[in-house]
Amino acid sequence: MYDLTGFQRDLLYVTAGLDEPHGLAIKDQLEDYYETEIHHGRLYPNLDTLVEKGLLDKGEKDRRTNVYAITARGRREIEARDDWEQQYTSEITT
Repeated sequence: MYDLTGFQRDLLYVTAGLDEPHGLAIKDQLEDYYETEIHHGRLYPNLDTLVEKGLLDKGEKDRRTNVYAITARGRREIEARDDWEQQYTSEITT
């Protein structure tokens, strides 16, 4: 996870929180969070990077729409990141 950009981490977290979302569903969630438009040229190459790293699976819903799902490795990476963050943030959240 340490070698991902913040945007890639956000993509991973959003995908983990949705049930096999397609790219536009992920895009909508991030646009709500970032309060700005996310261009396809930024979204899809970064999703492909996460697939290449084995953190997401990419499947076909139909001939035009891909769906994404977090892998077991992706879940482990999120859990490890959460544990790492907790050691630094536990005092401010209690």
